[in-house]
Amino acid sequence: MADVDLDRFAIEDVIAVADFRAALRRFLRHTERVARKSGLTPQRYLLLLMIKGAPDRTEQSTVTELARRLQLAQSTVTELVSRAEETGLIERRQSGKDGRVAHLRLTAEGERRLHLSFTGLETERQQLREAVDHLG
Repeated sequence: MADVDLDRFAIEDVIAVADFRAALRRFLRHTERVARKSGLTPQRYLLLLMIKGAPDRTEQSTVTELARRLQLAQSTVTELVSRAEETGLIERRQSGKDGRVAHLRLTAEGERRLHLSFTGLETERQQLREAVDHLG
């Protein structure tokens, strides 16, 4: 095994990363609880968040884009989208430019449930920001 420079393995850095990972895990667990209280599974909450929070500000996305952003197989995202569509949380609209592409948008019910979850997590988002700042 190659020599390891133990001086570069500062305990302060390890503690900072461990604290951050603990804060991230708390954030994720709390997000799951809040999503469920809003009538969403954690996966559906994340799906709605990614559609509404599209980087181009259109508040819409495609299955391909969601698969990329969520780092999931396209078939997994297709199934997740289909279930969310069946429960009335999202809707598909064919692209005017490419008939093979469907744009996904939140329905009024999807907006309502995402809003409930999102606003219920403000304190946790702030705590996570602080944890990131401590990574330095």
